[in-house]
Amino acid sequence: MAVISTPKDSNRAAKLEAFDRLLTIMDELRANCPWDKKQTLESLRHLTIEETYELSDAIIEGDLTEIKKELGDIMLHMVFYAKIASEKKAFDITDVLHGICDKLVHRHPHIYGDVMVEDEESVKQNWEKLKLKEKGNKSVLGGVPSSLPALVKAMRIQEKARGVGFDWEEKSQVWEKVEEEMQEFKEEFNVEKGEKIHEERASSEFGDLLFSLINYARFMDINPEEALERTNKKFIRRFQFLETESAKDGKKISEMTLAEMDAYWEEAKSLK
Repeated sequence: MAVISTPKDSNRAAKLEAFDRLLTIMDELRANCPWDKKQTLESLRHLTIEETYELSDAIIEGDLTEIKKELGDIMLHMVFYAKIASEKKAFDITDVLHGICDKLVHRHPHIYGDVMVEDEESVKQNWEKLKLKEKGNKSVLGGVPSSLPALVKAMRIQEKARGVGFDWEEKSQVWEKVEEEMQEFKEEFNVEKGEKIHEERASSEFGDLLFSLINYARFMDINPEEALERTNKKFIRRFQFLETESAKDGKKISEMTLAEMDAYWEEAKSLK
């Protein structure tokens, strides 16, 4: 058994007290608030998704104050789900917490057992193998949620395949695949020829191209979802600058030429 050394947490009592306070408030709201009494597992689902995206926004912006706030909102939802389940006599927050603790201990045999690992990659591979065995999935990819956004799903599919050793060896090989897919897409979507495009094939080739780019991003330790969202936010900032600054000059964006808009756009690019 591995010897575990952990630093003492001087604030543990305060943390337990704060969590106990949340549980108490949840009990009180569920018993007395008309809105809280009405909620179900299903009615909370879309709200939880929204809160998760708000946390994601705060993380990308590096706003620690907002991160703290959004973590609180998500913590409330977790306690809420457990409260509803306890009313159904299915499980309670104690079961939830012991469940995740047991899973973490089981999935970290290099910490709580005698398994030796060389690096982070070995830890990931052990994690995926144990996960596959626990869930009894017939496929390594069986644990990928079908409702994940396509870009995130592609990343998870690739990570899981890598967890069992199915992956490229060198990033140069991945880039060659990107170039190959780019050429195949270009052949299906060459507007210069003036030919009618076969939409289904073009869409398929574009999907292959995106998948290969996500693969390459993974090899470069770039999170493609985060990278794209940062670009989205950058575009929004610059476009809103174009709108506000052109309005200050008495111009209507719908009546401006592309050249006029480009001038504001270039100015926006020069700003941080």
